Amino acid sequence: MATSEDRWCDEQTSRVWIHGDLHAENFGTYMDANGRIVFDVNDFDEAYLGHVSWDLRRFAASFALMAWRKAFSDEVIGDLLAVYLNAWLDQVEAFTRSDADREYALLADNTHGAVHELIRRTATRTRLGLLQRMTKVEDYERQFAESPRNRRLDDAEREEVLAALERYKATLPPRPWRREVAYDVKDVIGTGGFGIGSAGLPAYNVLLEGYDQALENDVVLSVKQGNVPAPSRIVDDPEIRGYFEHEGHRTAVSRRALQSHASQFLGYTDIRGTGFVVAELSPYELDLEWDDLTEPADIRPVLEQLGRATAKLHCVGDADSDHTLVPFQTEEAIVAMLAGRRQEFVDDLVEFAHSYARRTQDDFRLFVDAFRAGEIPGISSSEQLLPTDAARG
Repeated sequence: MATSEDRWCDEQTSRVWIHGDLHAENFGTYMDANGRIVFDVNDFDEAYLGHVSWDLRRFAASFALMAWRKAFSDEVIGDLLAVYLNAWLDQVEAFTRSDADREYALLADNTHGAVHELIRRTATRTRLGLLQRMTKVEDYERQFAESPRNRRLDDAEREEVLAALERYKATLPPRPWRREVAYDVKDVIGTGGFGIGSAGLPAYNVLLEGYDQALENDVVLSVKQGNVPAPSRIVDDPEIRGYFEHEGHRTAVSRRALQSHASQFLGYTDIRGTGFVVAELSPYELDLEWDDLTEPADIRPVLEQLGRATAKLHCVGDADSDHTLVPFQTEEAIVAMLAGRRQEFVDDLVEFAHSYARRTQDDFRLFVDAFRAGEIPGISSSEQLLPTDAARG
């Protein structure tokens, strides 16, 4: 993206809030601040401001590779991507005719197929179920269970985390919230990073007294160090860089911009000068699973709904939000930029997806050939994995 010409941007659409890592597996459910179970984009660690087409290219490339593994033909892949892109365009245009983009959501009553089923399955989960997996009750008090992934903090580190939580509380959105909590800390542990991009970064889990004194209503917070987002490496805009205190602040602000009615627990803090994002570890979050979607007829409605969700993502983080970085209506800027070029836009992104997939497949073959031949520096032939090891990854 740093070196490729982008025909689908202008002064405004090159500076909109983007997800930054919009691959096909970054969609799922969550419970919003109004208590609704919503299907939407998730994982905002890479969110930043940039070209709106970057998100669409990222998604298109990832889907093309996924569909190739499912043995779909290039024609079928192109047809399915056109469904996604046209749904995105249709929803963007619909937002130009309405002021309710921040209220728009994919819910149980306006979805179907695999997306609808995921929302219904999410509704069966409970906070108690999450607590039973992560905690134990001793002497009538709940605390985190021992686990190889967890570590107990010494007094000094515990005090640092507790002080950071006090600073976090000042970053929360204004009351009243849907339900109030006391924010009394019951337990704190250190834990591993979350996801591939966060692996190895410092992280903590915090157990709070919940909505009441019943042990089943306790709340678990994740306190996770913020990453440097990939788009920031090629977006050279001092106003954007200067807007954020640190990466924890950027992640929280981005999520609030891109995910209307974000959780009441979303905030940020710092520990020893490093930014951390704080959010609830919610039981009401499930990722869309692609393994069981093997037929184009089943995937088509999913992509139509993913296109609509992506449009909402891009159009809520604009002049109607509580920040000043995008002082215009994103949907109007997109429609103006693409005027009369809709089919050309769709065709170009579909071709990009095919070319990216072919390049990735060729690169992978080169890597495997070099690995098998012992040509990778630092790895001798005797250190290569056995075939069964390689199959296990």
